[in-house]
Amino acid sequence: MLPATHFAQGQIGLASYREAVLRHSYPLQAARAHTAEMAAREAVAESNLLPRLSLSGNFDYALRHEEGIKPWNFSLQPEITAPLYEGGRLRATLRGAVLESSASREEEISTELEIRHAADYAYWNLSAKEEFLKAQRRYVEIIGSLKRVIDERFREGYIARGDLLMIEARLSTANYELLVTEQQFEEALHNFNILRGMPSDQPVTLAESILDSLPLPQRLGFEKILDARPDFRSARLRSEIARNKIRIERSNYNPQLHLGVRGVWQPQAPNRRGTTSLDGELFARLSVPIFGWGARRRTLDATRAAALRVEWQQAELYDEILREERNGWSAVVESHAQIATVSESLRIAGENLDLGTYSYSEGLTTILDVLQTQLNWIQIYTNAITAHFNYAVACSNYRRITGEHGDAKYTLSNRK
Repeated sequence: MLPATHFAQGQIGLASYREAVLRHSYPLQAARAHTAEMAAREAVAESNLLPRLSLSGNFDYALRHEEGIKPWNFSLQPEITAPLYEGGRLRATLRGAVLESSASREEEISTELEIRHAADYAYWNLSAKEEFLKAQRRYVEIIGSLKRVIDERFREGYIARGDLLMIEARLSTANYELLVTEQQFEEALHNFNILRGMPSDQPVTLAESILDSLPLPQRLGFEKILDARPDFRSARLRSEIARNKIRIERSNYNPQLHLGVRGVWQPQAPNRRGTTSLDGELFARLSVPIFGWGARRRTLDATRAAALRVEWQQAELYDEILREERNGWSAVVESHAQIATVSESLRIAGENLDLGTYSYSEGLTTILDVLQTQLNWIQIYTNAITAHFNYAVACSNYRRITGEHGDAKYTLSNRK
């Protein structure tokens, strides 16, 4: 069996590491900013339904003076305008802004899920590289211990020089592999720290290990997965947005009617005494498009084609999620089964290693047999680490696929 993991103070747990990565994540900050932008645009679209107050004015001074006429003049015009009917454009625009805001929130949730999965991968990858490093160091120690026995027996003349050369070659290869493993561990450490915004070389002690027993995720029905996936919910909203754009484009070619009231404050014309007057009026402004050389039909055709393209993209995402779920669950099941298989193989390999080393020390076997048992042991040991890593990553990936992560399920219903 693989060695158990012992916990200590000051260790970094997976949950706390996820939160640190989320706090530092630039893509998530950008997604949140985009959500805030869409919420503001929704408020703007809502305000467009309300009456508007505007004020315009001018002042002029004549350089050529005429007798009896003031050289200055001004005009101040306040105006209140209400959109009585714009062919449905304002309502459709507001509907589109609401959908855009909802879609951006779903995309923010999807971004957060992806970042959490990336944090999981970085965490388990560092744990795996650490276990690989421990295994390789132990392998070097095993070969070094055997080499000391062979050196002593060679000095005493009990073995040939060929055995000494073979163990030296194997030790040199093991030391080279140890250097490669150390480099891989350093790269995993750099990625781990950079994701959470810490110095890349900062030492880390993990509170959890891939060698721990992780629970098997529960498989969900596909319809539940679709409802839980924020990217698919966003795709549905994008389809509604595309269809709503058809209504917006159609409204641009409908009659438009505005009602309003305005006033004019200005001097008499010509301005002889400088006295001013205030006049007011009610007005109705009607605009009716009549002929535009087929622009309406062509515009609507283009918008319908764009909406159809979005619907096909949603159908493609449906198939992609279906494929992800099937492959993701297969990866969970297969990697879980591999752990049981490789654990038994590792137990047998450990017994063979002890037996082979003892037999060689008693002169019952050759150096080649011992080296082979050592090689088998390190290969099976690394296979065991790989199996645990694959299972941990597969569990995290399946939670991402199903729109869940850990104990949290991300939907609009539990987020502001």
